[in-house]
Amino acid sequence: MAAPTTIAPARAGGAAAPKRQNDTFNQKDKPMQVRLSNIAAAKAVADAIRTSLGPRGMDKMIETGKKEVVISNDGATILKHMSVLHPAARMLVDLSAAQDVEAGDGTTSVVVLAGSLLVAAEKLLKKGIHPTQIAEGFQSAAVEAVKILHDISIPVDLGDREFLLKSATTSLSSKVVAQYSSVLAPIVVDSVLRVVGAASESNVDLSDVRVVKRVGGTIDDTELIPGVVLNQTAITSAGGPSRIEKAKIGLIQFQLSPPKPDMDNQVVVNDYRQMDRILKEERNYLLNMVKKIKKAGCNVLLIQKSILRDAVNSMSLHFLAKLKIMAVKEVERDEIEFLCKATGCRPIADIDSFTEDKLGSADLVEESESNGSRIVQISGIKNAGRTASIVMRGANQYVLDEAERSIHDALCVIRCLVKKRALVVGGGAPEIEVSQRLSELAKAQTGFQSICFQAFAEAIEVIPTTLAENCGLSPISIVTELRNRHANGEKHAGINVRKGAISDMLRENVIQPLLVSTSAIELSTETVRMLMKIDDILASR
Repeated sequence: MAAPTTIAPARAGGAAAPKRQNDTFNQKDKPMQVRLSNIAAAKAVADAIRTSLGPRGMDKMIETGKKEVVISNDGATILKHMSVLHPAARMLVDLSAAQDVEAGDGTTSVVVLAGSLLVAAEKLLKKGIHPTQIAEGFQSAAVEAVKILHDISIPVDLGDREFLLKSATTSLSSKVVAQYSSVLAPIVVDSVLRVVGAASESNVDLSDVRVVKRVGGTIDDTELIPGVVLNQTAITSAGGPSRIEKAKIGLIQFQLSPPKPDMDNQVVVNDYRQMDRILKEERNYLLNMVKKIKKAGCNVLLIQKSILRDAVNSMSLHFLAKLKIMAVKEVERDEIEFLCKATGCRPIADIDSFTEDKLGSADLVEESESNGSRIVQISGIKNAGRTASIVMRGANQYVLDEAERSIHDALCVIRCLVKKRALVVGGGAPEIEVSQRLSELAKAQTGFQSICFQAFAEAIEVIPTTLAENCGLSPISIVTELRNRHANGEKHAGINVRKGAISDMLRENVIQPLLVSTSAIELSTETVRMLMKIDDILASR
């Protein structure tokens, strides 16, 4: 029997159907799809934290992988804990971190602004404007925007404490601890002024400002301590002192405990006399070390934390207590530099190099108890470095963590004023002013540059729009009224969140450093330019 034959239907014209090949490289619209995908992913991140912008912004509760809970409305903190997989979305996370490093504040604003610029870029792409032209147009607009911000800024003198207090209060007003800004703002300003030396200095090292957190009491009990406060408490279990006057402070990086061999080995002792000899050797070894410490004149001993063996044991603590030496253990490695700078002592790595010239001097080292927690305070330090210590108190760890982040942002705001000594008003006023002036500049441009300038001007209005939305106001009517006021020459008119109306932000004392605004515009524009120039995403092996 003959096999059945299958006849393929013939195509018109008699030509056979060509074999379909992989047309990945022939897709004309692939770069466009990649860009739209990147924009959508980045916009999702911007929208996620948009509700956290401003004094009436909402907080986010984040559960970490270790089941820890973080409550915050700080953009950098939220994005740091977010699980972001898309590479374009991760760029916005990095953008927020870059703003945190550069200015310390405005971490939410910079992401919201980048999201708005991406929406504007998407509209321009759909109009057929080339991505490179959009990138160049936005860059030119950003340069002009920064010039406008410099033009409307107010110079500030570091000797004017009132202006510094207003800046710190504005930063704290958008945080969870906003109601305590009258307490925290003076602490922040005084701590930075204590660290900044000459008026000519152009930066502040915030690692010289230490924040010690203690559960107990309320945020109202937070105080700036003269001298140094230690995170650790004094060891009093063996009867050691907790108060030393005319203190000589030594910082050691070796352990006051019996030495251990490098390798694990076992020693079998089958004679009581040998056992007594071992114990006697251990006793003499520790006693000689403690005697050398006392001979150098040291009466307060700070011991660095060790991962190899115990920093102290019961016998060495007994000897230290007998010789009236106050001991504080578990000093972290990253605290060494701060303590050396603050107390004037030098770290000692070996008992043989323990000499009097490496000790710091202070009038008093005392352990005190307040609100159910103990702190060790060093006061009256001779040859003290420029450092500051803040003791922060709160009802629970969540409040303390968020308060610490708020104080860090406020410290960064004052640092911005040291870096670039100029202020702009808040409440969305500088953004509206920049938008108005860029719109005028757009009319003087030609071609695609004019369209990009106008798109940038409209995109930057997202800040006042979001502020109005988060306050429960009508964004359309508020932004329209702001445009009208600025067109009539009221360049300090902004959104008064407390009154729910538009008022003069300079009179309301709502001010922020110029560096925060300029940095936000420059960094967000750079990120958008980079995203515009990506036309494909490739996986590496």
